[in-house]
Amino acid sequence: MLERFLNLHPRKIDLSLGRTLDLLAKLGHPEQHLPPVIHVAGTNGKGSTLAFLRAMLEAAGKSVHVYTSPHLVRFHERIRLGAPGGGHFVSEARLVEAFARCESANDGAAITIFEITTVAALLLFSQTPADYLLLEVGLGGRYDATNVIAHPLASVITPVSFDHPEFLGTTLAEIASAKAGIIKAQTPAFLAAQSDEALREMEREALRTHSSLCIADRDFTMREENGRLIYEDARGLLDLPLPRLPGRHQIDNAGLALATLRHVALDLPVTAYEQGLAHAEWPARLQHLTRGALTARAPAGSELWLDGAHNEAGGRVLSAAMGEFEARRTRPLVLICGSLSTKDTAGFLRHFSGLAQELLAVPVHGEHSGRSAADIAALALQADIPAASCERVEDALDLLAAHDWPVPPRILICGSLYLAGEVLAANGTPPV
Repeated sequence: MLERFLNLHPRKIDLSLGRTLDLLAKLGHPEQHLPPVIHVAGTNGKGSTLAFLRAMLEAAGKSVHVYTSPHLVRFHERIRLGAPGGGHFVSEARLVEAFARCESANDGAAITIFEITTVAALLLFSQTPADYLLLEVGLGGRYDATNVIAHPLASVITPVSFDHPEFLGTTLAEIASAKAGIIKAQTPAFLAAQSDEALREMEREALRTHSSLCIADRDFTMREENGRLIYEDARGLLDLPLPRLPGRHQIDNAGLALATLRHVALDLPVTAYEQGLAHAEWPARLQHLTRGALTARAPAGSELWLDGAHNEAGGRVLSAAMGEFEARRTRPLVLICGSLSTKDTAGFLRHFSGLAQELLAVPVHGEHSGRSAADIAALALQADIPAASCERVEDALDLLAAHDWPVPPRILICGSLYLAGEVLAANGTPPV
């Protein structure tokens, strides 16, 4: 059925709300019958922020629907249906039923695959009671198919940086304006720390829509202190455990989630924040792989990490996290990297110059826009990172296992969420 959807519109991405709104109308407007919606946009950190939001809400006993993209291994990961005690990915039977209803109602009209699958998700969410819906933007914001919720509970925007210029614009102001499009009339918006240029666009949208802004480092702060997360806003100070998700950037993502829930979910106890921070999971974001078919091929005693970061800003925070790891325990860092030709791979790799000892480039299989391993290796060499090409991640791990390592390496598989999904499938550890 997904293959049939691909033929309904010649372009994979065509940012517009008209086709989505038309199909929703034919289905009786399921978008008007949803639980309270927290809508999340941004360039990096959307998924992690959603993971913290879900974990904190579920720790308080709330049922939470979640819509994210892309998936890593199976399409079902995009749609999590909330239930008391924790949600679950949509079943095959319910997914097929929702797709069939959407396909029938659409009646062959032009629509992109993301638009029709977003409508299917909203249909499923409208049919299943829950306390909240966490809705992640697919691309941009203003004309993204998810931006059909007239009155969300809150809008959340994670850090905005350069990505998808072919769709969102070639300046940071244009990209930020697209993201700011999720801010709705008289609805609170919660912003991560932004560049001055991006913040101006969000403030302009807030003025236009008469919406309030709650901004990191102005209205709330978070920091690590003595192995704890210290969060503070107008309501007071919280002394909390550090996030389970590693990396300094996750403190910022956790703080954004805390700020949102402190304002819109006033009945949550502090214990929900504590448990949410301690138990949040988000696959392929500095995920430590400790078992599975691929880990068995890695050099004895090595560390194996997986992250889907793929743009310049993602490279910056990921390299900073690797620097933190290095400060705690010295190991040679080796990258296994695959990337798409649509991404700023050179900008991503530049942050690992002087940090990574070696890079093994691999293709992202099954992606028409995948960058060749030879091209990735050439970009690594331009960043002064010694590099070679391999056909598969398995080959790269075998090559590393054959080395004589005085100190077992720290291996980071990175560069693409599509590669991350390929790795999780090959390792036998898909998201649950």
